[in-house]
Amino acid sequence: MAPRPIRKLLVANRSEIAIRVFRGATELGIQTVAVYAHEDRFALHRFKADEAYEIGVGMEPIAAYLSVEEIIRVAKLSGADAIHPGYGFLSESPELAAAAEEAGIIFVGPKTQTLIDLGDKVASRKLAEAADVPTVPATDALPDGDDAANAAGQRVGLPVMGAAKREAAAAFGKDDVYLEKLIERARHVEIQVFGDTHGNVTHLFERDCSVQRRNQKVVEMAPATWLDEETRQGMCQAAVRLAKESGYQNAGTVEFLYDVNDGAFYFIEVNPRIQVEHTVTEEVTSVDIVKAQLLIAGGATLEEAGIPGEEEARRPRGVAIQCRVTTEDPENSFVPDYGKIVAYRSPAGFGVRLDGGTAFAGAVVTPHYDSLLAKVTVTAP
Repeated sequence: MAPRPIRKLLVANRSEIAIRVFRGATELGIQTVAVYAHEDRFALHRFKADEAYEIGVGMEPIAAYLSVEEIIRVAKLSGADAIHPGYGFLSESPELAAAAEEAGIIFVGPKTQTLIDLGDKVASRKLAEAADVPTVPATDALPDGDDAANAAGQRVGLPVMGAAKREAAAAFGKDDVYLEKLIERARHVEIQVFGDTHGNVTHLFERDCSVQRRNQKVVEMAPATWLDEETRQGMCQAAVRLAKESGYQNAGTVEFLYDVNDGAFYFIEVNPRIQVEHTVTEEVTSVDIVKAQLLIAGGATLEEAGIPGEEEARRPRGVAIQCRVTTEDPENSFVPDYGKIVAYRSPAGFGVRLDGGTAFAGAVVTPHYDSLLAKVTVTAP
């Protein structure tokens, strides 16, 4: 399907990210369509769009947003010519991308085959190796016996950890156990990449996402101020090579582990979508990632979408930090909480950005969805 400028956009998501995409679309003169489950009938994102349609009548709250059929139905009903998946839910779904293409609707994201390839960790590792991107040293499938496992671990380099290839289990009906080098002192660094429909690929430098709880990012920063320039360039170029190898289009993130002990870095995975923490990259590069996504999906080149070709023009200026404000109870092991927001005071001032969902006094937080309430991003020169 040949790219064409987007006229009307359906956002197949909810809350904060839906509102964020609506804002970018509206600034480009694109009409917007919201979808909402019954439990979200009073959610703020429903009222931020030009039109809103209920989905998943009779379905469970999350299932409504996971129904490809319902999203395509509303897209056709509303006359939307493009779908933006946001993050989470169907954002990495090749089924949604394929269904949109079959219906003649633009999917704001990578091609279907790219989503398939990058969604399989074994396949994505092979792509990384083909692009000469460092991967975490690992064994092949282990034979039975402790001696063989010990020998394989020695070859990889101790310490190691065991893992099961779930993709292999799905494909071949068995779990192959392999050993992977354990990075004991690691930082989590990700590179924002962009590809257009004309074969151009570039990067918007890095984010440091090392502050996590239960393997979930909590605080993100751009740039990684501790990273030396040689390693930064190595990561950025590795990310671009991988994106080119996969035929990547639109926005994506290539994630790495950085070994604090020896300065080496290793590929983890690609997130083929916009990230929760895209805000920090926007703040330090002055590139509107959402607008760029929409323009590129409509056929624009990287530069036409506002992404400078010269690296120096893309280089971060200042430092931005994003904190996720969640409705969790710190006195109860940070279990997600719900109920009515009695008092709400939002931050303001120079260098302060707020990306909020249903966040206001009197709003009701339900137990059905993610606990993210708002994102606060602060920037300084």
